[in-house]
Amino acid sequence: MAYTSFNLTTDGPVARITLNRPGKRNTMTPAIWAELPDAVGELSDAGETRVLILDAEGPVFTAGMDISVFTDPNALGTGDAAMREAFLSAATALQDSFTAFERARFPVIAAIQGPCIGGGVDMICACDMRFGTAEAWLRIEETNIGMFADVGTLQRLPKLIPEGIARELAYTGEALGADRAAAIGLYNAVLEDADALKDHVDAIARKIAAKAPLAISGTKRSFLYARDHAVDDSLAHAMTLQAALWSTDDIMEAITARGEKREGNFQPLAPVRRMGRKS
Repeated sequence: MAYTSFNLTTDGPVARITLNRPGKRNTMTPAIWAELPDAVGELSDAGETRVLILDAEGPVFTAGMDISVFTDPNALGTGDAAMREAFLSAATALQDSFTAFERARFPVIAAIQGPCIGGGVDMICACDMRFGTAEAWLRIEETNIGMFADVGTLQRLPKLIPEGIARELAYTGEALGADRAAAIGLYNAVLEDADALKDHVDAIARKIAAKAPLAISGTKRSFLYARDHAVDDSLAHAMTLQAALWSTDDIMEAITARGEKREGNFQPLAPVRRMGRKS
């Protein structure tokens, strides 16, 4: 399927979503909020994808929300109580667009080759890992334009970096350089340039894709549950999940493949059949 706000490509078990409006600094038009969760959800349901890479064309990863979103009175009208109630529902859907990365049954890796501003920070915070170049600075832009971030940054960023630093960035609206982002753990690594970034992220993706899909899916589910729950609850959840996903075939294949010094041959995840949908 063709999308208007990004390119979607697949290379075996590795999928790639590429923001493709470099002439517009990859700003987020209204279309991306509907297209992105649909694309990620379809990849997840199909069961063939084992890892997703999120990247962008051009010198800017994304400058955040496109100005057309702010100038659409039908989208952001708050003139009376009824309009504000509709605004609430529409804005919640924006949150769901990035939460799709967390709901996916595979890890999502953000490869940030340039500035990442506003909604872009919301987006990458929902990914499993983030890698950047030296030019990949971040800025919580909402504070600078008279609002506060409401699509995930304030909820996820304090779980990724020290809360005091997250508050500093949100209150001041100042940029976070790539080196500091790596030093505080937001970036897994900083690479020399876009080519090195792509090579590094591709290598990480291949390593993940070589693992048993059930093991990776269970690991991601456990990480997300543990983030939002107490340790005792998370331990109980992990054992219930392990009992559900335990695969002797996968374990034996992984052990055999290691002994034979080859990659394992694992079954993909089963497709998700959603009621009322043909695929």
